[in-house]
Amino acid sequence: MTTVVVVRKDKQIAIAADTLTTCSGDIRGTSKYIVNSSKLFKLGDTYFASSGSASWDLVLTSYYKSLSKKPDLTSTQAIFEFIRAMHPALKEGYYLHSEADNDDDFEPSNTAVLMANKKGIFSIDGYRSVLEHSRFYAYGSGKKFALGAMFALYDKKLSAREIAKVGVTAGCELDEWSEGPIEVKTIALD
Repeated sequence: MTTVVVVRKDKQIAIAADTLTTCSGDIRGTSKYIVNSSKLFKLGDTYFASSGSASWDLVLTSYYKSLSKKPDLTSTQAIFEFIRAMHPALKEGYYLHSEADNDDDFEPSNTAVLMANKKGIFSIDGYRSVLEHSRFYAYGSGKKFALGAMFALYDKKLSAREIAKVGVTAGCELDEWSEGPIEVKTIALD
């Protein structure tokens, strides 16, 4: 329950998120009350924004730091290999509950993650599908509002940072589970 976005435009990349934390789906904690309410975190040269359980940033950071060799996160295939290797570790070391429906082709990881680095913007869904986006993308309960706002503004004379901020703002305004303040990080594209 969140709004997280990534935008790529004119040699700039932006990743942004709201800061509302919900516990058990019914307790709302804003950054006024929750010190670690940030949904953006950096591992190496890559920013991440997760949608789903508030534990994902802690889990991903812990797993990443446990690796003796830091992974390549600069292409869809390299990111897929990182996520594929991580899935069994999540089940064993972090107690990931990953039951699939009988119709699912793969066992889910139950998260949606956006990534941004100087090579591009990427999304990872719960089934470990990795997509590289050319313009923008969003995850979370405010996703549809954010995507609509970013679509409407993308061809205007705005920066990636400005578009990302408007995307999250739309989520915060129209989605009951997203709220500011908004965080935005920018990266210069290679």
